[in-house]
Amino acid sequence: MLDFNSLQVSGEVSAQLATVNFQDVRGRRTERCSMTVTYMARAAFEALTVRRNGPTLYDLCDPILRRPGTGDAHIVKFYNTALGNPALRPLLRRAGLPELRDPARFKALQDALIAARDDAEPDWEAVGRPVAELLDTISLRHPAPPRVSATGSAPSIGEIDEVIRACGKHLLESFDRNGFIPTYAAFNLIGDPDMHGREFLMALTGLNARGYKNSTLLFTLARAFIARSPAGKLINPPWTGIAEPMWEPVQIRHRSAYYDAFFTEALLAFGETGLSTKEQNAKSRCAIDAMIEFCLVTSREEVKSHDGSSVHVITALAPPPHPRFSRFFAQIKQDLGFGIYVPDCDTTACSFSAATQAGSNDSILDQPLLDFYAGYQVNEGANEPLVTVPINDHINYDGAIATWIDNLAGQRPYGNDLDPTLNLDVLEVSFRNCARWQVLETPKRLETVQRIIGFQRRLVESGAFADPRSHIYYLPELYCAYFGRCYAAFRALPDDTQRKLDPEDTFEFIRPQILAYVANELISREMNAFDAALALIALGHLGGDIALFTPALQCIIRGYGEGGRKGPFKSYEWNKMKTPTRILVGGPEVTSAFVLMGLALARHAIHGH
Repeated sequence: MLDFNSLQVSGEVSAQLATVNFQDVRGRRTERCSMTVTYMARAAFEALTVRRNGPTLYDLCDPILRRPGTGDAHIVKFYNTALGNPALRPLLRRAGLPELRDPARFKALQDALIAARDDAEPDWEAVGRPVAELLDTISLRHPAPPRVSATGSAPSIGEIDEVIRACGKHLLESFDRNGFIPTYAAFNLIGDPDMHGREFLMALTGLNARGYKNSTLLFTLARAFIARSPAGKLINPPWTGIAEPMWEPVQIRHRSAYYDAFFTEALLAFGETGLSTKEQNAKSRCAIDAMIEFCLVTSREEVKSHDGSSVHVITALAPPPHPRFSRFFAQIKQDLGFGIYVPDCDTTACSFSAATQAGSNDSILDQPLLDFYAGYQVNEGANEPLVTVPINDHINYDGAIATWIDNLAGQRPYGNDLDPTLNLDVLEVSFRNCARWQVLETPKRLETVQRIIGFQRRLVESGAFADPRSHIYYLPELYCAYFGRCYAAFRALPDDTQRKLDPEDTFEFIRPQILAYVANELISREMNAFDAALALIALGHLGGDIALFTPALQCIIRGYGEGGRKGPFKSYEWNKMKTPTRILVGGPEVTSAFVLMGLALARHAIHGH
């Protein structure tokens, strides 16, 4: 157990500890930077000089897709923008596959590409089959950080407070500088370890927009050449911890209501610590008000509910110029086939939740979202085709809410999928608005909530929550943190309300399973700062043993300053998309927000002891 008397150190000793820590971290950081540069240089040299061992991606595709011609113009534009560009060609010009020396296999792939380009209504399963066979020849693994032994004492309260202040300052300065708090997207062309041939075919046939099918097809084809060549080591270098660092050279800055909702929660947490100055409190309030307006007004979109009524929801990406893309990336986004964005259940839930926490009285919050969400709830056997991209179909979807919302024109470019963490967000916003939406008084709404709770119970009961394959957009570690967030909202309700919402005591069944995962699979292994923040959020909300906080706190204090000029910490994977390839979303501000929230909870837990 921690000796909390040791946390109350004098200012002089605290300053000495901070100096020693800084020097120690700086030395390790320089060493790691040197190792990274050496690794990248070697990987680049190997990719540029490796002996060619069969036809390459460009041997296969250039004759068909290099120059505009007949057929679908988008697939040609996508190929030249994303895969055939001058930056990538040198890395892949020697990346050949020996089995493509077989004329029959080579021709089968080219015929598939021609069909995707020229057919008015391609048979996408037939188009994808030879690519799926290639995809199944590669083997990627999820990170498995080594186990580490816990040593040393917890950082001082002074060190924790210093990092909280730095993260809060970073978020506010970013808002001042940009007029919003940015987030970034980056492509990892090696793809996701869970996307095998079977899942690829599911995606190719389940997605709706042809441009999105094109990008999924070509990104997946490229994966085989990348992963089986030295270029894979350069594009997907090793890293510390679970959440992937976003160290790709090109990151696309943008704004979304989903991000603004969580930055709002971070700034609210900053104010609740009592560590922000009077001036920072005023700036936080202005930023929060602006972000809530962006969520509820700028990003508002009208859609039709399953009963024909009109509902206002929140779109994933507001129309230009609100996403704040540069002109260059706005055009690339269009060229890559990501021109249409539709609302989603997660962005809507998180925006409503943040607005509720911020004290908004916008009339949109009076809409009982559960009535609308019921139309996107899976009923086993009855409407399972609602999930058209079931790449995590090893879990039982019954009772869960699907992701994407049809826009007013009926468009759903990504088909639909289902993510467990999204369903935690739906529960969380329902708990925060339980009285406003009269959940207990309305049997259908209560049933909708209880069926989502049942879905979560089965997920955890089976152990599937710990399997990365179960999650479409997140990590299992993030699921743990978000369960903690949902649990806190649930426990804030009156006892009688809790019993009526959860008569089977599912939340108390899940709680120890999540704590055990955090203790045995997260903090007992090597972590990065983002992993550590997720651990603290889960432990703080779930009332974990205070001794368990130490490894995560130590990790964050060690990492403090790693972001250099961009912020206190580096960019890490917050969420991702597995199709059309592995697209990571995060940023230095995102890491600051999560670290701030995690440390605020840890600080509260420490003071409680």
